[in-house]
Amino acid sequence: MSTKKGAKAGGSRYFVLYTAIIIVVAVALFVINQQSKGGDNENVSMDSAPSTVAQPVMGDASAKVSIVEFGDYKCPSCKLWGETVWPQLKADYVDTGKATFSYINVLFHGEESVTGALASESMLKLHPDQFWDFHKKLFDEQPDNDHDSLWLTEEKVLEVAKAAVPDLDAEQLKTTMNTEEASKLVGLDEILVNQFNIKGTPTIMINEVQITNPFDYKAIQAAIEQALK
Repeated sequence: MSTKKGAKAGGSRYFVLYTAIIIVVAVALFVINQQSKGGDNENVSMDSAPSTVAQPVMGDASAKVSIVEFGDYKCPSCKLWGETVWPQLKADYVDTGKATFSYINVLFHGEESVTGALASESMLKLHPDQFWDFHKKLFDEQPDNDHDSLWLTEEKVLEVAKAAVPDLDAEQLKTTMNTEEASKLVGLDEILVNQFNIKGTPTIMINEVQITNPFDYKAIQAAIEQALK
């Protein structure tokens, strides 16, 4: 299992970022055909899969299938998906080396979404080995009731980060969250959200196939098995 995105600081970080932007812009030159193969409940085939350059990637880099979640730390459906669908998906396909998994930030809930996204980008840069632990713990902190209340604050992400990394340098994390680099990486995610016309979270893509119902495990499984052929 590996985590990519921000493992190296400095110039190499910017090189990866600019490379990713170039790739995204190049792909965006194509018209993304969102034509369903049948009725409204059918999955949607795109012209391309989301680029995972400069994104966190879990799993075997040589895997034939790329699973991408467009998600928002403020989204209750994303939390539910992570608790119900993701564990089985991880066990069946990521842990077995058949697929990779990536997470792309979506900013549908305003400033709190931005705070969560900046924190995740910064944790990935500073503590890549603890990124997925932080990722899960931040979703765990989402209130079960009244999730629209103000909870995703700088204080909260620092608390969660400390739980994931006991010897965390809190000031370093806060400083990193406020850098231009972190802002540009969140901007890269926004480019992908717009490119793939993401309208709701979570949105799950299996290579170039967008799953209409992210909670339909059989549909996800069928798309993965088709891609593995």
